[in-house]
Amino acid sequence: MLIIGNHVSPYARKVLIALDIKGVDYEVDPIVPFYGTDAFTKVSPLRRIPVLIDGDLILNDSTVIAEYIDERWPEPPLMPRAPEDRARARWMEEFADTRLGDLVIWKLFFAKLVAPRVFHREPDPAALAQVTDVALPAALDWIEPRAPEAGFLFDHLCTADIAYGCFFRNAALAGWTIDPARWSRSAGWVARVWAHPAFAATMPYEAAILGARSHERPAALRAAGAKVSEHSYGGNAPQPSIMLG
Repeated sequence: MLIIGNHVSPYARKVLIALDIKGVDYEVDPIVPFYGTDAFTKVSPLRRIPVLIDGDLILNDSTVIAEYIDERWPEPPLMPRAPEDRARARWMEEFADTRLGDLVIWKLFFAKLVAPRVFHREPDPAALAQVTDVALPAALDWIEPRAPEAGFLFDHLCTADIAYGCFFRNAALAGWTIDPARWSRSAGWVARVWAHPAFAATMPYEAAILGARSHERPAALRAAGAKVSEHSYGGNAPQPSIMLG
């Protein structure tokens, strides 16, 4: 099994954590999607990560992939058992993937860390302030009463928990963290997700990804212990995301 994507992408990290929880063996092709080749476009028509390639099966979208993993390897479960709880989990995950994806990834992480490095485009301080001072606090005001006071959303770590841990990890990498004095439930919940062994195991790869150039990343990840594919769907020339056009 191959996962195209890297541990810093919240969507790819969600899938990698799911596989690690299930104990499934896989290799990773740690590309940044902007460097994807034409072959990458063939397996990812939206030019986004992650992509799962399992024999003849090719899947896109982290939620679809996580559900496939959970259905193919049912234990331990990634979703709660009761139908109403599964529905709640899916909605919580959807809020993270859409709203936090927009705010944390595109308007904060991409603007502050990716665009300057890949496209030599400096961030707009006013736009960053709008995200960190207005939009993210508003999102957390919605999340806070829904965050668990202890443990996780349900009786075990589920995909929705992982999603929030992933997005707020990217926010932290971009220099923004949850204020525990204002959002104590959310801060405690995310900290517990980060401390879960499967999530914590992804953190050593962050420096290898963020500290290395694209062509150096596979070797840096192998040195950190990742099982990296010999074949890559990445190239040398960046392309703008078709989703931003």
